Parts: sequence; structure tokens; C-alpha cells
Amino acid sequence: MKLKYIASAVVACGLLQACDYTDLKPLEGFSDPTFWNTVDDLELYATGLFGNFGGASSTGDSESDNMVPATISSYLFDTYVTANASGWSYNDWSTIRQCNYFLNRYQRVEGNEADINKYVAEVRMIRALAYYSKVRTFGNVPWYESDLQTNDEELLYKTQDPRSVVVPNIIADLEFAAQWLPDGGNEVMGRPSKDAARALLARVCLYFGTYVKYHNANEECMKGCEGLDANALLKKAADASQAIMNTGKYDIVKVDAPSEAPQPAGDPLYYHNLFIQTQLWGNKENIFARYYTINLVTNEVGRQEGKNNLGFSKDFAMSYLMKNGLPIANVGSGYKGDDSYADEFDGRDPRMIQTIGNAAMLWYPSEDYPRRDLLATANGACTGYSSWKFHSSDYEQQQPQSCTFDWFLFRYAETLLINAEANAELGTCTQDVLDNTVNKLRDRVGMAHLTTSPVADAAPVDYGYSVSPLIYEIRRERRVELAHEGFRMDDLKRWNAMKLLENPLTFLGIKVTPQQEAFFAVDGDFSEEYIDAETGQPIQTGITFGGDNGLKVISYNGDKYLMVYGNEPLYPEGRKWKTNDKRWLYPIPLTQLQYNKNLVQNYGWDVPSAE
Repeated sequence: MKLKYIASAVVACGLLQACDYTDLKPLEGFSDPTFWNTVDDLELYATGLFGNFGGASSTGDSESDNMVPATISSYLFDTYVTANASGWSYNDWSTIRQCNYFLNRYQRVEGNEADINKYVAEVRMIRALAYYSKVRTFGNVPWYESDLQTNDEELLYKTQDPRSVVVPNIIADLEFAAQWLPDGGNEVMGRPSKDAARALLARVCLYFGTYVKYHNANEECMKGCEGLDANALLKKAADASQAIMNTGKYDIVKVDAPSEAPQPAGDPLYYHNLFIQTQLWGNKENIFARYYTINLVTNEVGRQEGKNNLGFSKDFAMSYLMKNGLPIANVGSGYKGDDSYADEFDGRDPRMIQTIGNAAMLWYPSEDYPRRDLLATANGACTGYSSWKFHSSDYEQQQPQSCTFDWFLFRYAETLLINAEANAELGTCTQDVLDNTVNKLRDRVGMAHLTTSPVADAAPVDYGYSVSPLIYEIRRERRVELAHEGFRMDDLKRWNAMKLLENPLTFLGIKVTPQQEAFFAVDGDFSEEYIDAETGQPIQTGITFGGDNGLKVISYNGDKYLMVYGNEPLYPEGRKWKTNDKRWLYPIPLTQLQYNKNLVQNYGWDVPSAE
């Protein structure tokens, strides 16, 4: 515990996420003329930026085909307007300015080159991460290498630089970081290692490599960027991920449950237990993590998970294979159908029951914790598929500002998936590649192995184009393994796969059957907060489907499903993305266009609309 406390104290100096609780600013401007003297000064400044690496969240994938929020997404239904745009204010650029402030002053320090460059590498990695976010959001953005002052009018009012300028600079920052950061291991607890930089480099290159390939964007996206076409970027992704794999320091681990947690019959919960650990230090799947400690820095995931007006979609539930490796629609798969939770989850990929709340998982919360009311209500999971991925039966972890589950920033599983996908896209995915990547993930949960010639799905999702069965299955594996971790929308964009959103099952919930109605009609077991103080009776006694007071139900393909958005048609026009849809990039806020007349609004957002 002492080691974790020290590491958390280091991380606590950062600008943290809204769901984290501590807040100390970086040392920008603090006695500047006398500050830049020692390597310790560099370490202190860099530490103050660590909050920009991110932190715990219970809302990952909330805007995608994986999950459905109770409140309709204006972005996914195409009612988002430029008046609501954000992300370009002074505060939104402050991280990049703080990094450049450091990078324009660290040379004043005298010391060993390696000692100095270690902290330069940390800051350049943070700058790369910030620019990676900017480019994914806005496309072309101004590239800055100086901390702008009020008299830098030419730079302040410059137009955007093309992605073909910004992306190579992001890659250069990360390659510098991978060169100068220390090796991963106990000596860098709480600080990024060269493997963390490689993991981010692999993520960045996979994103842009596939984006360029599937958008046919070699000309428009990376024009003039010599040596960084789709294949070159994918090769960098494969090489960076392989470099991490070659260290031999990491593995896919099986995590036993906390001793106080009741265990079900059947498969051990090795996957689920991975995400409810209060100590990721020493976990071989951890490349880089955020560490949390009570009374120092905590998060809200333990309190919010499963109770945040967010549920998995029917389409996501259907994506899980059978444990034997066959898609559910294929002849001989053994799928029992979805008339009840028991049937739907029986024989499926064990990660399904360890990710999605269902009747079979009601044992996992302690007996005094809410049950049915979290499975299919707006306050719990509006689709009937609640998320339990980051949920624990530990009551203390469910209290406000008390959750100390550590959070993967870079997980080895993602690195393996990057390696498999990059190799598949390059045509170099052998059985050895699969055995060292995807099949390691499957071995954790006892799934059948993936081969280089997998059986085709008899009812594939519609990407709007065809892919090989191998790439199809690697994409499925990524969807399942990284579910609810915040990758899905980026994946849809880089794959040019917004056709998937046209499927109504991406915003529908469980199939409504007599079995499910009977299950939800039974009074649930409730904790004190769900008991009426005056009558002593449960506030909610069972759940009904349909009718004025019940959850909405809609017919689709001859069956009935929970419908989150009762007034929406099954095929909303807004869910259909055009080839040149404006939503590939977000709009620049109108106020920023007024401040800087040289900025160019992203395609489609300058058309007058009813705002």
C-alpha cells in the first residue's frame, strides 16, 4: 500500500478528470526566471501535467453502436448544431501551451542528457496525446511549438495546418518519447515508460493508417506527407506494438475475485475481476495506469457504473460469439435464442456475462443492493443490458468520491489487438500472430481459438463494404475485449463504418418476451435508499413493459424490443451518414471563427441551420 500511496501522490499533482478528486495546477509561470535550474525542476513541472493522460470513466462508448444513453444523442441523430460546439477555447489549448512552455525553457537546466530527456519525453508524449485528440476531433488544426504570448499575433491568428503536417509531428514526439523514457517496470511506477509511448504510437498509427485506407484519403488527409501512406502507418503500428510484445514484460492475466465477492458456478470471472482492482501495480497487463488511493485521489466509477442512464445495445449483445467460436446465427452454433437472459447468455463468450448485467448476474451484487431496477430503467440501464464491467459488490467502492479502482491507461490487451489488426490489414497476419495476440485474450476466458481462415458470420453486420472474415473477426474481438473503454466511436470513424448506425438494433434493448416480462414484474430486492421511509415498502415494486407508465416497446422484424427513444422512427434519417457527412469532424465554435478570421470552418458546418 505504501508504494501505491507514493505513486498516487505523484499523479495527484496533475489536472485531473472531472470524476477525479484533487486539483493542483502545473507550475507554469512560477518564479520563471529562477525555476529552471535542476533536473528536479523538470520532474516537478512534468508531474503537474500528468492529469492529461486521463482517468477513470463509466461513460466510455456512450456515443456509439455499443451503448445507448437514455437521453438522445444529438450527434448520432444529426441534430447537433454549431452553437453547441466547443473544444477550441483558451482552456482547450492550455495543455499544448503548457507543454510548449516547458519545451522552450528546459534547455536552461544543466545535467545529464538522459536525465533531462526523460522529462522532455514525458512532456512531448503529453503534447502528442493532446494533438491526437485535436486532430480526431477537428481534422486540420494549427501546429504550435512555442508557448504563445499576446504579442504573437501572426501565430495567434494563423489558419489550420493540414493533418499531413500535424500527424508526422505527433509521431515524432512519440518516437522521441519511446527513445528517451525509461524501460517499463517497478522503477517508473506512476510515470510513463517507453512502452507507454510505444503503446500510444501504435494507437495513433493504427488510427490514421486505417482512416486513410478506408476513406481513400491518401490524397486529402496526408497529401504531401512523404512516407506516411496507409501501409507505412500500419507498419509503424505493427512495429511499435511488436516492440512491446518483444520485451517479455507483459501478459494477459487471470485475476481472481476479491475474497469477499460471491462467485457463481461456471467460468471464473477472470475478465471482470481485471477491472475492479484497487492495485494494478505489478499486474502484467498494465503498461501504464492511473492509481487511486482513498483520501488522496479517487474516482466515481464504482458509484456510477450500472446506474448512469446508459445501457448496452441489442446489436452489441448479438456481437458475442458462442464459446465454441461460432457466430450465433451460424448453423450448429448452439445458440438458444434471446427469449430470456438465461437462454441468451448460455454458452456464449464468457466475457459477455462478465460485462453485461443480466438475471444470471444478480448474485454478484451483495444481497442488500438494488437488482432488477438497475437492469431496465432509465436510472439504471435503459436497454435492459446494464454494464457491470466496472462494478463491484464492495459497498465502500460505491460511495461518492470513494472508489479506488485503478484505471488502465494503456492495457496490454489493446496492444495485442493493434498488432493483430495492423498485420491483418498489411496481409501479414499468420497463425503465429493470432496465437500471440487474439488467442491470448481468448485463452483467458476459455474461448475457442481464432484461425487465419475463420468461418464467415451467417448474419454479418453491414459495414457498407466487405472485409475478409479474418479482419471481420479481429474487429469483433476488439469490440468485445475493449467494450465500454471508450474506443468504439474512433473505431467506427477510422473504419468508415457509420453504416452500422443505420441498424435499429444499435439503439434498441432486450427482446420483450413473456419470460422477460415475468422476470421484471417480480418485486426486486432493494437497499435502504430504495425503501420508502414512511411506509417501509419498496419505492418500485417490479417493472412493466409498454403502456403509459412502463418502458416503451416497439416491434421490429416480428419481435418486440425495448425502445429507449419512444418517439423516434425505427430508421431515423439522422442515423444515416453520407460519404461526405459533416459529422466526420466537429465544427469549430462560432466565437473562435469570429476571433480569428483565418480559421476555416469544417466542411458542412458553415451551412446555415435552424439554430
